[in-house]
Amino acid sequence: MALKLYFHPFASFCHKALIALYENRIPFEPIIVDLGNEASRAAFRAVWPMAKMPVLRDEARNCTVAESTIIIEFLDAHYGGPTRFLPADVDRAWQTRMWDRFYDHYVQEPMQKIVADRLRPEGKADAYGVDLAKAQLQKAYGVVEREMDSKAWAIGDDCTLADCAAAPALFYANTVVPFAETHKNLAAYLDRLMARPSFARVLAEAQPYFNLFPLERKPTIARVGRAARR
Repeated sequence: MALKLYFHPFASFCHKALIALYENRIPFEPIIVDLGNEASRAAFRAVWPMAKMPVLRDEARNCTVAESTIIIEFLDAHYGGPTRFLPADVDRAWQTRMWDRFYDHYVQEPMQKIVADRLRPEGKADAYGVDLAKAQLQKAYGVVEREMDSKAWAIGDDCTLADCAAAPALFYANTVVPFAETHKNLAAYLDRLMARPSFARVLAEAQPYFNLFPLERKPTIARVGRAARR
């Protein structure tokens, strides 16, 4: 098989790349990386010295592609399918990239900061940094709430790279700093993302690992908006 994806089913940035692969039914060999296992870590580092997931290896082109955004653009260019993740129109393309960056920087990063703080050694917690991260999430929620007032997907009617970024970022962020009761447009958007077969498959594969989430509140595949209406 030409494509190999080095990833872990629980990792949010890996979810982003998996959505694109599943969306267009692109065949690939899944290689799960266990960074806690010395042999697995060493084998992965031999492919990509930075040892950050996900990484795509294309044997047919003899190239290694790192970083989730770049992986999706690579797939769009060389393994395109019905869903085009980067629009041909130049203005829609930059908007897609902008919102991709938005979800990575303003949702993923603060969410991961909060989660990672729980894994720090005793006495090394960063309460101030966690407070800043929570405030950043709330600000991002407000932006998306306004943006999604009249749109189905991140930049309009079509699913793009930006939605691949939004799905795992919002899914885990809602676990860390819930928004279903306060941001109805945001909750409805996450519901649509979770209902999309590609992301539903990603979540189903991640579910066995949800108990590893280091916060008391664990991720759940229950629809966000539906839970808020009960």
